Amino acid sequence: MKDAIGRLVDAVRDQRSGEAEVADLTGLVSQLRAANQHLVLAAVRSQVSHEAAEARNRQQNEFLAMLAHELRNPLAPISAAAQLLKMPGVDARSVQKSSEVIARQVKHMTELVDDLLDVSRVTRGLVTLTRKSVDLKRAVASAVEQARPSIEARRHALILRLSGDAAFVEGDQTRLIQVIVNLLTNAAKYTPQGGEIVLVLEANGPEVRLCVSDNGSGIEPALLPHIFDLFTQGERTPDRAQGGLGLGLALVKSMVALHGGRVEAHSKGPGTGSAFSIFLPLMGTVAAEPPPDGAIETPPAAAPMRLLIVDDNADAAESLAALLASEGHEVKVMEDAHSTLQHVTQHADAAQAFILDIGLPDMDGYELARRLRALPGNGHTLFIALTGYGQAHDKVLAKAAGFDHHFVKPVDLQELESALARGRLH
Repeated sequence: MKDAIGRLVDAVRDQRSGEAEVADLTGLVSQLRAANQHLVLAAVRSQVSHEAAEARNRQQNEFLAMLAHELRNPLAPISAAAQLLKMPGVDARSVQKSSEVIARQVKHMTELVDDLLDVSRVTRGLVTLTRKSVDLKRAVASAVEQARPSIEARRHALILRLSGDAAFVEGDQTRLIQVIVNLLTNAAKYTPQGGEIVLVLEANGPEVRLCVSDNGSGIEPALLPHIFDLFTQGERTPDRAQGGLGLGLALVKSMVALHGGRVEAHSKGPGTGSAFSIFLPLMGTVAAEPPPDGAIETPPAAAPMRLLIVDDNADAAESLAALLASEGHEVKVMEDAHSTLQHVTQHADAAQAFILDIGLPDMDGYELARRLRALPGNGHTLFIALTGYGQAHDKVLAKAAGFDHHFVKPVDLQELESALARGRLH
């Protein structure tokens, strides 16, 4: 471009004439115009990219602020309940009420963390589906059971309209139930108390359509095209009944896409309600209907066992030990790997089951499990990983290290007792 300008200046300075000179000048002017257009387009593209980056950063900052708020909210009642439990002369009713508050708020925080981990796994392509024939009618029944507390808490009416046609799809039943639960709880959150939620399931040609609609707050037209995007959430009402991180619909879109389906959202605007539909490929004739959920026989309660918990978080270890001791187990707590190995070496019958944290200070739980299992007498001992690491590759590492079970903190006591019972039976 500099060469073109220089030649133009030289041409004007020399006052050349003739058709050749005029044609040369015309070509140079065209080059300058083209270069100027490129510069303008580049400037526009740069401005658009800059504005998009700013909008993205603004969304992420708003999301982080919301995340901080949502994580702080449960901490207040947990802290208050813990302080109450420390007071002298607390009656049994207050203890029970405080315990229920703590359990409820911990469950809420666990759900928040699970949503964050799910988003992380999806965006990095780490989600793997366990595919099989899934009856969406059974999936709907399971989802309704899980979402019912949220629906009933706000006194909504739930109407189910399930087509008489078969609705089998190929996919991961757990993930599909999660999709339906997210749609139902989303409708419950954004519908004023006493509202109506309708779930429709119908087969349309080669695909099946599941739609959850409500008569709630609706969606702003400007927000509607982005409603399934990450870090996107509608404006909250003053009572903040919605809660959550606004990740549910993003997960719905991602999970449905993994199943070869698509999603749609419809709303005529604020105050008109909304409808969310998912479309999934319909399977052909299914030879046999899958067995009903819950048909697996529940194992008996675990007989008292000698348990050894290894966790450098003293509060977590001691509280779990107290719970297990209340169930009749004999429980010992250790805080590091080396003292655990020394203790087990000196006491051959130290434990019938080891419950090991993974992030130990002196040796990770995987290596500790390998060394413990190699000691005489531990060939048939039950090994349980109890950790904050809960992604798919963490479970693979746990299995490779010789763990029989992998649980993510905070563990459900009934699930842990069930694992102990199954291990005791064998």
